[in-house]
Amino acid sequence: MTDRNALLKSLLDLGEEDRLAELAGLTRAEKAEFRYHWHLWARRNQLAPPGDWRTWLISAGRGFGKTRAGAEWIRDKARRTPDARIALVGASLAEVRAVMVEGESGLIACCAPHNAPLFEPSLRRLVWPNGAMAYLYSAAEPEALRGPQHHFAWCDEIAKWDNASERATRAWDNLAMGMRLGETPLTLATTTPRPVALMRRLCAEEAGGDVVVTRGATYDNLHNLPPRFLRDMKRQFGKTALGRQELDGVLLEDNDGALWSRSLLERCRHEALGDPPLRIVVGVDPPASNRGDECGIVVCGLGTSGTGLVLADLSLARPRPERWARAVAEAAAAWNADRVVAEANQGGQMVESVLRAADVSLPVKLVHASRGKSARAEPVAALYEAGRVHHTAMFARLEDQLCGIMAGGGYEGPGSSPDRADALVWALSELMLGKTARPRIRQV
Repeated sequence: MTDRNALLKSLLDLGEEDRLAELAGLTRAEKAEFRYHWHLWARRNQLAPPGDWRTWLISAGRGFGKTRAGAEWIRDKARRTPDARIALVGASLAEVRAVMVEGESGLIACCAPHNAPLFEPSLRRLVWPNGAMAYLYSAAEPEALRGPQHHFAWCDEIAKWDNASERATRAWDNLAMGMRLGETPLTLATTTPRPVALMRRLCAEEAGGDVVVTRGATYDNLHNLPPRFLRDMKRQFGKTALGRQELDGVLLEDNDGALWSRSLLERCRHEALGDPPLRIVVGVDPPASNRGDECGIVVCGLGTSGTGLVLADLSLARPRPERWARAVAEAAAAWNADRVVAEANQGGQMVESVLRAADVSLPVKLVHASRGKSARAEPVAALYEAGRVHHTAMFARLEDQLCGIMAGGGYEGPGSSPDRADALVWALSELMLGKTARPRIRQV
């Protein structure tokens, strides 16, 4: 063991190239053992920071290696503290099990076979051979964290914890009140940053010293990610504000006075389509000229419960008329849309004729903007505030534009005009704000 410790220390003192050269000369058995020495493989920003802190927050982009860092930190604490009582907290019990415990970078995968914990699903716990135990908790059940005591805690994806009725903050506070075992109880939180109350609170506490924040980007883990994934992420999110959040790990700030905020959109995001749409509409904001900036094409639905659903953003940049018309026709066919609602202020007959040329049977309704963009958008923003609209995916460019529409008028988002946001407003207005005939009782 002494020789192995000396070898480990010497490897840690080497640079990356020299270290790899030394490792190449190890036997198969030695290589199998050293794969579990995390300090050899981890980047510096995946290792616990020095100092007298109580909470370590890793706020970084997707694919950074947050889960692996969390699992390795817990594995080390369990190894060093035989009587450890550890809390594993996620957005739901299913996510704790699938990601933190049994995931590719989870606790079981990170532990050597001879020192792997026994997972007891019925008891919601892991038990290591030395007696250390980790218990599984859901942030959606904050009262389950009232009472239990722990030495250490790992909280994963805290920015996506459901904060309805302040569940997320209550779960965090109940956990904090139970961190009272041992001399130095410690908590690690790993997450992609989102502008929610708990994230803002932890970042505000960084100045006091109790919270230490490690920030990082997807690209920090460049050598361990598939090139195609990186290309796709750059193409889809690279030039968007949401890309700065999801890839660069930047906590986005809202525009003061905007009708939509990032936190509002996060509350309205429900990626599981649990409410099948009864009606589907394709909203279109045509470009002002043959080579306009964008053609906004957004597909929205009305669910059985009366909830608006944003289903797809198929907008095109600088398209010719025949191209955007064909894209609208294809969207209507793919989603089996009841109607296409298109703004006609830039030449109603031209808009309709272009759409008809793409598909003569296309059900088209032309609408005219009699008010400014902000005034049209306000009633739709109110639907979001009331929780009556859900985004079924992350629509980066569309959401950037929504967050740029100002309540007092004006636009402070990307591009010269919020074409995608306008298309969304037309579609949701048609589905949820149109005049409807109500049954009446008439006295005879």
